[in-house]
Amino acid sequence: MSKTILLALGLGVGFLLIGCQNDFADTRPNGRLVPKIADEDPSIPSIPVNGAVLHAEAFGPADSAIVVVIHGGPGSDYRYLLNCKEIADHGYRVVFYDQRGAGLSQRFPKKVYDMELLYEDLNAVIAHYRTSPTQKVFLLGHSWGAMLASAYINTHLDAVDGAILGEPGGLVWKDVEDYLGRSRSFGFFSEGLNDAVFFDQILTGKEDEHEVLDYKFDLLTAVGDSKDSPVGNEGKLAKWRSGAVTFNAYLALGEDEKPDWTENLDQFTTPVLFIYSENNEAYGLKHAEKVSSAYPNVELFETLDAGHDMLSFPTGWNNTLPVMLDYLTSLK
Repeated sequence: MSKTILLALGLGVGFLLIGCQNDFADTRPNGRLVPKIADEDPSIPSIPVNGAVLHAEAFGPADSAIVVVIHGGPGSDYRYLLNCKEIADHGYRVVFYDQRGAGLSQRFPKKVYDMELLYEDLNAVIAHYRTSPTQKVFLLGHSWGAMLASAYINTHLDAVDGAILGEPGGLVWKDVEDYLGRSRSFGFFSEGLNDAVFFDQILTGKEDEHEVLDYKFDLLTAVGDSKDSPVGNEGKLAKWRSGAVTFNAYLALGEDEKPDWTENLDQFTTPVLFIYSENNEAYGLKHAEKVSSAYPNVELFETLDAGHDMLSFPTGWNNTLPVMLDYLTSLK
């Protein structure tokens, strides 16, 4: 596959990367291209798990049912999902973490990253915050995060007590490619971004030059959507720092391995809440039904007056929160 298509595909996998707000400048020290990460700055809330320092924090009663929020990307961070803190006001322990190599979490060489490592990290995050073996755990994943949540459930059927999934591109690689094809993902970039078509022309730098690579990737993803974007994004999303190397690693993994994360999902009989948005013309009910069909017990919910970023802006969030709370309560 050409580098142009790879770039379009990768940027489309977690549409949140498109139109992200490049608003990290107020937090970066003078002389730095991007903010420091957790292993460089002890003031950043973090947890040491599985050989990595992950940017993480939790809200709500420590012994309540846990809701682990899994951000999109690959390579974004949880800043755009901080509305989910409100779930803690309803008696849940809400856990946020930036995935390894993303946001403000520790960086590693490209060769380190694979899906098994992401599963191990998620296991470790859950173990870190869990106060008893009987404490229930729910996953709340958006976009790439919903794909990761499903991939994790596929290999850890007994690890969680429920899942809320917001518009995963697909759970088999062909569905991801089909979805991105309908979105014409490279077509909705701005004119400025369309001038920059080759990944290695933009993200030049050695593999261990994370600051330079992340800075360039932040610039690349800060351009914004065109007005005719079919995914219906409402505005620019807040973020701390992109993870260029982890983005590239999981993009390559998808293309090389063409994964299928549905092989065991028919055994996960717990109800799953599957959310899609009214304004994402590339997704819609048909794709939601296709992707969610891997689960035997699924509730589909359409968030009205919102696009792919349905959890980040007031209308989508206010329309979706009551349904998420009802779902969690039913399983609590």
